[in-house]
Amino acid sequence: MKKAPTIKEIARMLNLSISTVSRALHNSEGISEGTTRRVKEVAHELGYEPNQTALFLKSGKTLTLGVILPHLSEAFFSEAISGIEDFASEHNYNVLMGQSHDDTEREKKIVEAMKNHRVDGILVSIAKNTKDFSHFDALQKYDIPVVFFDRVPDRYEANTVTCKMEAGMLEAIEFLVKRGHTRIAFINGPKELLATRERLAGYDSALRSLHVEVKPEFVVHSDLSPEATCRAMQTLLTLKTGPSAVIAFNDYVALDAMQYARKMNIRINQDISFVSFANLPVWSYMENPPLASVEQFPYRQGQRATEMILEILNTPKHKVTDKFKKIILEPRLFIHT
Repeated sequence: MKKAPTIKEIARMLNLSISTVSRALHNSEGISEGTTRRVKEVAHELGYEPNQTALFLKSGKTLTLGVILPHLSEAFFSEAISGIEDFASEHNYNVLMGQSHDDTEREKKIVEAMKNHRVDGILVSIAKNTKDFSHFDALQKYDIPVVFFDRVPDRYEANTVTCKMEAGMLEAIEFLVKRGHTRIAFINGPKELLATRERLAGYDSALRSLHVEVKPEFVVHSDLSPEATCRAMQTLLTLKTGPSAVIAFNDYVALDAMQYARKMNIRINQDISFVSFANLPVWSYMENPPLASVEQFPYRQGQRATEMILEILNTPKHKVTDKFKKIILEPRLFIHT
């Protein structure tokens, strides 16, 4: 069996030192463009691949990031993955994926597996029922930083990238009020999620600021399953004076709520208008999408979260502070009809 080519062979062929070849392969400063180009051309011709084990032993890094998401199949998280992978690839990092299926116990097992695979850092959007974050806190003793995005813990001790939910809710309600709606209901998400509380605070604040009556019976919850969303919609439809508009926690909740409404012979955006969060690409292909959707920029969230974790990883230990990083993106309301 032919042996894999080594840096030593490349150095011998080009009459360069091993350290010069190594630095050229890693785009280090101080090596001319010409030398770097020649080294990479020969490396490509020989089929050279870096020895990951040797790199880890030398630098203490595997150049691998772990990513844990609730559901890889959801369009929102697919977009986030693209942002993560694109930024990671630009900086020569690989990505190891795991999905929790919104199960905290599964999330814990994935964290343990990624730790054992020696990932350099982990990016997470937490499972909907995660309340205890000790499995993430435990990574500190292994020097594995964690950055949370979209679904994040309600605690100061976390690096986070989020979208300003209150601002998105204000835009959504202003849009509906301008269309003459004053009976605006809200199908919120799981009570454990910080995003649920932020949306509710935004809903309450926006109604009050626009002098629209706040009706507690107009706020219902879904655990994000189709069955729970249908029950929530059923509750709203059984009210003596029901809503003329419904804001949904996310696009999937909106889809399930709209489907239930159709079964009840309710005309979408005529009898009851809908607005949602996240702005699925599929809306542009639907005949009756929600009137509008709050864009949360998943690609940008994934990109910024990756940028944040690489910044943490590349900060010398003596310059590390106890201050946690927070990035909050501005949302935008997209009108579909």
